[in-house]
Amino acid sequence: MRLYDPHPPALEALRGSNIELMLDVPNDQLQSVASSQGSADTWVRDNVVRYANVRFKYIVVGNEVKPNDNRLAPYLFRAMQNIQTAMDKAGLGSRIKVSTAFEYGFMGVTYPPSKGTFNSQYRNLLNPILSFLRNHNSPLCVNLYPFFSYRDNPGQIRLDYATFTAPSGLVSDPPLSYNNLFDAMLDATYSALEKEGTYNNNLVRHVKGGTPKRRGPIETYIFAMFDEGNKDPELEKHFGLFNPNRQPKYPMNFN
Repeated sequence: MRLYDPHPPALEALRGSNIELMLDVPNDQLQSVASSQGSADTWVRDNVVRYANVRFKYIVVGNEVKPNDNRLAPYLFRAMQNIQTAMDKAGLGSRIKVSTAFEYGFMGVTYPPSKGTFNSQYRNLLNPILSFLRNHNSPLCVNLYPFFSYRDNPGQIRLDYATFTAPSGLVSDPPLSYNNLFDAMLDATYSALEKEGTYNNNLVRHVKGGTPKRRGPIETYIFAMFDEGNKDPELEKHFGLFNPNRQPKYPMNFN
């Protein structure tokens, strides 16, 4: 179950139930929890710790924040960090995961699913968040609405494909095939996540052979080994191959 804001009567009703809950930090509270660790601590105390017998699973910080939204985007990542710190202080950080939810517009290429990539306009917003999620072993939340994809592209998307009634193998993406839009949308997102690190892995393979003008190995140094949390701008804090806890962000083959 998901609550888009911490509604006390709903939280009271969930006490002692076996229902797992996703609870949002609403968009209109992002600036507050981003600007003050104390505000984030208070939010967690009042809306999570107070309801100890509610089965919280995720705290979703912000919903469908867009990179061009200057009212929200500058505060999203810091709000996530502060809520995570507050959860850690409360002893809940390893059990209740902190994330955010994106609309499907954060995807650039979605067809075929194996070619899925993120929308380049989301890069500055998305990169530090993906690093944060990996560092804390938290999921990326995506709001998938096949209805809207069908509504906006009725000439390209069949109704039966959008409603789980299409014959098997309707869409071919070798070696896989798809008979519903939901699976295709989700797998496109997985493909985009798998492509994180594509440049560096391809670079290692490429420099073994040299350039068209000069063949042979190229002595190359990848920037950087670790994230640099004190560096500006925000994007350049997250160039590292490894998170600060020394865990790799993605599989990297140096051979």
